[in-house]
Amino acid sequence: MSLKKQVEEGMKDAMRNKDKVRLEALRALKSMILLAATEKGGSEELSEDQEMKLLMKAAKQRKESMDMYEKNGREDLAATERNQLEVINEFLPKPLSEDEIREALKKIIAETGASSPKDMGKVMGAANQQLAGKADGKTISTLVKEMLA
Repeated sequence: MSLKKQVEEGMKDAMRNKDKVRLEALRALKSMILLAATEKGGSEELSEDQEMKLLMKAAKQRKESMDMYEKNGREDLAATERNQLEVINEFLPKPLSEDEIREALKKIIAETGASSPKDMGKVMGAANQQLAGKADGKTISTLVKEMLA
């Protein structure tokens, strides 16, 4: 089932259950899906890769907002962002542990023949493709730097 259909079904359930937080998060996701589908050059249906990028973007936005609100002492707003992030995470695949990411990066480094920090671009390109949705780009970058140093 496409992400759009899953979100629409989730919205119906949230309305039936009068779950305002979940409904708000799902409406935001649906809005992002519709915007992506109507972009110039976009198609009616999004590919799995596009859906994954969209979910990652939504999750990242919520994390950044939550951090900003917490720094400024707005726990009420941070709680809203945290709740929406939990809903978005339900649609994302289970993230890999740091050890699992290291193992995947070892294989990628071996495949690309990278041996120094100069080769970081090649490794990051392959890693971002293979680990999309399963690992945070910042974590990947940090581990690649450490492994190529």
